[in-house]
Amino acid sequence: MGEVDPAFIQAQEHRPKPDFTKAEGIPLIDLSIISFPNSNLDNDQALGGLVEEIGDACKNWGFFQVINHGVPLAKRQNIEKASRMFFYQPLEEKRKVRRTEEKVLGYYDTEHTKNVRDWKEVFDLNVQDPTVVPASYKPDDEELTRWFNQWPEYPADMREVCEDYAKEMEKLGYKLMELIALSLGLPDDRFHGFFKEQTSFIRLNHYPPCPVPDLALGVGRHKDAFALTILAQDDVGGLEVKRKTDGEWLWVKPTPNAYIINIGDIIQVWSNDTYESVEHRAMVNSGRERFSIPYFLGPAHHTNVQPLEELINQQNPAKYRPYNWGKFLVTRKRSNFQKLDVENIQIRHFKIPESEQAEKLDRALSIKQ
Repeated sequence: MGEVDPAFIQAQEHRPKPDFTKAEGIPLIDLSIISFPNSNLDNDQALGGLVEEIGDACKNWGFFQVINHGVPLAKRQNIEKASRMFFYQPLEEKRKVRRTEEKVLGYYDTEHTKNVRDWKEVFDLNVQDPTVVPASYKPDDEELTRWFNQWPEYPADMREVCEDYAKEMEKLGYKLMELIALSLGLPDDRFHGFFKEQTSFIRLNHYPPCPVPDLALGVGRHKDAFALTILAQDDVGGLEVKRKTDGEWLWVKPTPNAYIINIGDIIQVWSNDTYESVEHRAMVNSGRERFSIPYFLGPAHHTNVQPLEELINQQNPAKYRPYNWGKFLVTRKRSNFQKLDVENIQIRHFKIPESEQAEKLDRALSIKQ
């Protein structure tokens, strides 16, 4: 990434500001009472307070940080070390496990977001190996395929370290989904069934120093398509979140050993817009490289994503048509390997027009009368 290819240059309106605003308001939530065996889990008042904190963060920000989350620090340090060792190899070594349209997991350094190239290199691995998904994005094709992880020869313990870390992320992901379910007035295990054949994956990100940090981004503006994202970022920082109240981009200051959590599109649909997936992006800088490790919690490929029936009624009709998650995921993957002529698939493509929602409400009320 020595010379700056024009493919990296963001449009004027999407370039990062040189003097950024720190996101002081993003909630920092302590998970002690659910993370440690000695916690008093019978303390309904404390748990109720935690659930309320989670609900407020999901509604007002779509983002929050968690501390005392129960993930052993050593396991995080192990995967961070393995990530650095892998990315510090010569390019030809990393490309031995390069992603392709046939092998969609592994190393990649030419990813695009919103059709602009990202200033980063990544290594992707699925939590469930292999992961079953549709063979094609075409709606009428019912054939399934399996995605397998590719593992590099170096570092030698890469697979073991990543798989150990994935188990910790899965446990934390389930805890968070239980809290989110409770915050929506649902049973704590309401979401469990969706993840029995999960499509969750972990990404190792490396953002090299960039000579034009005012023109390029590590990852362009986007929303996460999955249910939930759990992000470990290093002390360099770079994550920016778009504040819901005024659209201002806010820089998220790294908190040592914390995880940054954000609501994904699937929770937005399941909650029928009670909670909203929020745009975010990653900045780069000219002086320091940056590493981060997001975990994306995804349901089984056969899941039809739609507003939960408990959260819709005559006054609050469904705001989305159902969509098949596997087809959605495979469609999104296409943009990793080719620059599309149109914007890739988004949940707003399944949004029911407000006029149609109003008609349903009018019909329901007339029937009731």
